[in-house]
Amino acid sequence: MRRVSIPYDRTVLEAEIDERNFLGCFESALPAAAADQAAAVREALDRPVGSPLLEELAAGRRSAVIIASDHTRPVPSRILMPQLLERLRRGSPGIDVTILIATGFHRGTTRRELVEKFGEKIAADEKIVVHDSSDESMLTSLGTLPSGGELVINRLAAETELLLAEGFIEPHFFAGFSGGRKSVLPGIAARRTVLANHCSEFIQSPYARTGNLENNPIHRDMLFAAETAKLAFIANVIIGRDRKIVRAFAGDPVAAHAEGCGCLRRFAGVAVPQADIVLTGNGGYPLDQNVYQAVKGMTAGEAACREGGVIIIAASCSDGHGGESFYRNLAEAASPEELLARVAAVPRGRTEPDQWEFQILARILSKRKVIVVTRDCDHRMLERMHLSAASTLPEALGMAYALLGPEAKVAAIPDGVSVIVNPSRCL
Repeated sequence: MRRVSIPYDRTVLEAEIDERNFLGCFESALPAAAADQAAAVREALDRPVGSPLLEELAAGRRSAVIIASDHTRPVPSRILMPQLLERLRRGSPGIDVTILIATGFHRGTTRRELVEKFGEKIAADEKIVVHDSSDESMLTSLGTLPSGGELVINRLAAETELLLAEGFIEPHFFAGFSGGRKSVLPGIAARRTVLANHCSEFIQSPYARTGNLENNPIHRDMLFAAETAKLAFIANVIIGRDRKIVRAFAGDPVAAHAEGCGCLRRFAGVAVPQADIVLTGNGGYPLDQNVYQAVKGMTAGEAACREGGVIIIAASCSDGHGGESFYRNLAEAASPEELLARVAAVPRGRTEPDQWEFQILARILSKRKVIVVTRDCDHRMLERMHLSAASTLPEALGMAYALLGPEAKVAAIPDGVSVIVNPSRCL
């Protein structure tokens, strides 16, 4: 028997799988965190990819905007931001710097969260503006995206003399990777621009998948937005499960991001044999607090599980479904297939909030059964969303074997949000 552990909330759930069923356990191979976090960033800034030094870019500039991730992203800003500020002022001592919080579609970051993110000194001494995607007074139009949607971003970013961004790179389930150009779109874009970019047509694209940028229509719009906004420099990091920096990349927004994505792909890529049953998780707390977030881990199961198979995901979902629109659209649908057909008919300009999330879950459910393993969430609610539920991994495995037979092959992907399944598909 092989024992498998899956992160769940702040602990793990375990199960034993017979050797005759077990295909293997597949995890990312991220190296240990850098011994000196600040030095890793400093070295990246000293040797920028495809770009002059940041202090050289700043020379003669009167203003700069640094786009910073918001409270929902574990970017180590306490390490990144002081170095960016110091180099800007080294290059142009009198430069007027604004830190613009890239909230995207999220709520505004609070004062307390700014202190937690940057530390008391930066939160108190620096000019910080929190982006609001619905506040038209903050926004300005820069034209039209390749998709046809209007490109509207924060006016501060559009009008500054030097635009740069901090961020981190991780696998993303429809943009391919986070980081780089995502600081602009969706980070500091208008609500209507984000919705146009996340349209059903693009989410449906086979290229809008984890680890893939080539021919990805969502990435194409994002890249265009960053270039049009004149994003000039990025400082991005890869972080481990302990949220410490593993690698740092700085320089040209396209070249530095590409180097970071290539590095992460080497570490996070896992070749998983096609399985009848995939056992996975969403990384535990805080990523497994609701069904909405757990969809990300399910996409790793989708990539590894055959059609007609079963995805078992361990996720606490202690906060429930994670979004009323997300829940309602699934619960009110006669079937996942019916919901998919309805979403497919929604034009680019009529995308509704959370549409992409229930579209992806419906896509998964239309081809595979999903069993959510949770002790902290109402099983009846999950069933109304066309999901199945179990309280333990052995119980879920028993349900899957009952459906597929005792010889069904099982692959384990303990942390579905940290891997890129089958890297040969990632162009």
